[in-house]
Amino acid sequence: MDTKARATSAGTLAVLAVVFIIGVAWAWSSVTEPFPEKEEQAACLDTTVAAGEKVSPPQVHVNVLNASSTEGLAGETMDALVRKGFGEGSRGNTAAATGSSGAVIWTTDPTGPAAELLQTYLGDDTEIVQQATSEPGITVVVGEGFPGLQKGRKNIKADSDGTVCSPPELVAPTP
Repeated sequence: MDTKARATSAGTLAVLAVVFIIGVAWAWSSVTEPFPEKEEQAACLDTTVAAGEKVSPPQVHVNVLNASSTEGLAGETMDALVRKGFGEGSRGNTAAATGSSGAVIWTTDPTGPAAELLQTYLGDDTEIVQQATSEPGITVVVGEGFPGLQKGRKNIKADSDGTVCSPPELVAPTP
């Protein structure tokens, strides 16, 4: 019986050793596995807007470029637009012309509601130019003589069907 008990104990220890080694191997592979990469989220997503639907500042993603010699004008303008509710895009500098109003709006849809709404905050004499940029959304270029933001409208009705580049948190995920 002594031999049988020793064999059973040896077998049990062997099984426990194998289970221990498998557990250590699994733990080591889990600990040394790299962390998942953070998925890059789009700055804004195209949102369909039907004719007659209202577009408000939180639905509009805006970038601001400084074309003046005043340091920080793009940042100040962006901060003011964000306080008005617009979605925050990028800031930067440019040597582009801004016209007599001191500002110009660059967009791929110059007759769209997003550009028209933004124009109410920059002034009716602010030119809206059809121009694509490397940044998504609408880009405002501010330059010498830019007087700052006006009160602007709370929303604007779309004259026709179109799209607006909205911050991702406002766009419902599609199933």
